[in-house]
Amino acid sequence: MQETAVTDAGSKGGAALFAAPRVIREDGADGSILLRSAIQAAPPARCVGDWLEDAAARWPRRVFMAERDTNGGWRRLGYGDFLRRARQIGDWLLGTGAGPGRPVAVLSENSLDHALIGFGAMHAGVPLASLSPAYSLLSQDNAKLKAMIALLDPAVILVSDPGPYGPALQALKGHHRARLLASKPGAGLEVLADVRGDGNSDRLRAAFAAVTPDTVAKLLFTSGSTGTPKAVINTQRMLTASQEAHLAVSPLLAKEPPVLVDWLPWSHTFGANFTTNTVLRNAGTMYIDDGKPMPGLIERTVRNIKEIRPTACFNVPRGYELLLPALEEDAAFREVFFAMRYLFYAAAALPEGAWARLRALSLETTGKAMPMVSAWGSTETAPLATYCHFQADRSGNIGVPVPGVTLKLVPAGEKLEVRVKGPNVTPGYFRQPDLSAQAFDDDGFYRIGDAVRLADPEDPVRGLFFDGRVSEDFKLTSGTWVSVGALRLAGIDALAPVAQDIVVAGHDRAQVGFLVFPNEPACRRLAGADADTPLAQVLAHPAIRTHVAQGLARLKAEGGGQSRHAARARLLADPPSPDRGEITDKAYLNQRQVLASRPDDLAALYGADPAGFIAPADTPDTKA
Repeated sequence: MQETAVTDAGSKGGAALFAAPRVIREDGADGSILLRSAIQAAPPARCVGDWLEDAAARWPRRVFMAERDTNGGWRRLGYGDFLRRARQIGDWLLGTGAGPGRPVAVLSENSLDHALIGFGAMHAGVPLASLSPAYSLLSQDNAKLKAMIALLDPAVILVSDPGPYGPALQALKGHHRARLLASKPGAGLEVLADVRGDGNSDRLRAAFAAVTPDTVAKLLFTSGSTGTPKAVINTQRMLTASQEAHLAVSPLLAKEPPVLVDWLPWSHTFGANFTTNTVLRNAGTMYIDDGKPMPGLIERTVRNIKEIRPTACFNVPRGYELLLPALEEDAAFREVFFAMRYLFYAAAALPEGAWARLRALSLETTGKAMPMVSAWGSTETAPLATYCHFQADRSGNIGVPVPGVTLKLVPAGEKLEVRVKGPNVTPGYFRQPDLSAQAFDDDGFYRIGDAVRLADPEDPVRGLFFDGRVSEDFKLTSGTWVSVGALRLAGIDALAPVAQDIVVAGHDRAQVGFLVFPNEPACRRLAGADADTPLAQVLAHPAIRTHVAQGLARLKAEGGGQSRHAARARLLADPPSPDRGEITDKAYLNQRQVLASRPDDLAALYGADPAGFIAPADTPDTKA
């Protein structure tokens, strides 16, 4: 057994933000490695409702959540009013027949109504299932939505707006027996504002008292690369244990209740469990961001951050990449943004180029580098399994196990597959016992499917780096393994700003190829094209093709053999499709599914027609 510790968190003020990491390591005779934190977390609460009750009793007027109203102001709900309304909804839900086997399904963006029905359901012991809006608003056939509703058999379905969600509701006719609610009036729909149960009824009190740590709190769907997405059981223990681990490594939360401006969708564990419960557990305040990382919407995020002045930023890499132009152009925004205590990113690695630009801007603005930290986990781990609660030297360090979690690193070819055990890990999948059994190894560790590598093989306290999905890596015909995760990030940096994301191809081929989803605004700027020019025409512009060719040449010049660069790239005018399982709400690409669903693009990438692909330039442009 080995225990190591770092007393300096690695950046100015870091010790006040985070606990110094301490890791215990055990090496097995079979080559496996067990890692766990030596930090102790407090015992978890019985349920998230206990947090809400406590905050409402102690700080009834403190704002828990707020959203923009129709006049552009803020509709704010304090903890006391929020709890009162959630109780009323919870009691009403019990009268509908909702319960452990009849959950509440929500088809909505983040909103106060979404939060109220969610916490009202959990208060009454009713599971909450928040479904990605993409399955309702972007899908062409609603096939996955129908399958998810059939699996859930919900007692109640809430939609935010019967206008945009009307076609989805129409498609669901005959596929459910739920009562239909909406935030706005619509034909055949009850309005949530009119729902009035007895928030102090004996029925509700008994239901809340019966909630245990093993009670199912949420059913969160995985993205679902093929077929029906799986409904991951999230118990109350998973949610509360995850937040006690978070607090143990980030003691600042107890001293300074967090104030967040947050867009992360509640259909995914990052927003549903990590950010929302971080606010609730520590009696903070969440302003629901009506923006998101998309051109035309990111400007709302900038406005909200400037107005609210949050204490920290939790985001996906794509969010930071789209905030960077505003940070570089708007001095007032920079002052507000870098006054926050730290930046947190997850769901994917932050490209090195974005990391360096953020660091440089923070140094220029404040004279010191803004702490930038990350974590790692999944829907099945609620989600916190590791946390980089120290300032890493570069992007991609996912940190060390959080308190209560044990990681098992298992040799898998040239990599280390990581598996997880702890109170934050799911017991399985809703109504899918076969899949539940397959998800765990013989020692009870959850098989997450990811690979990691130690930042320092001799010192686990230095953290871990995400090393790709075990199932995504492949061999070239030469027998050389291609590390998809690392090459994807290197490619995004090399092709910046043209590449928004990259899918790495080349399984059973002689060379690696890139399928590139473009950053449309950047491409239009480079090509000098207006918004009316078809995207396919923009991508064919010589300036774009030359930029990509030079980027491929620079990546090749860095060396490392055929597995470390792409011999060809193809720019895709067709965006990733949620119907085909290519993309999640957090803009994370499913590499395998994109490759499987785009045979024509793969054929063009590896074809003989030079118009179908871009090859590296003969000489790299070192100035680019």
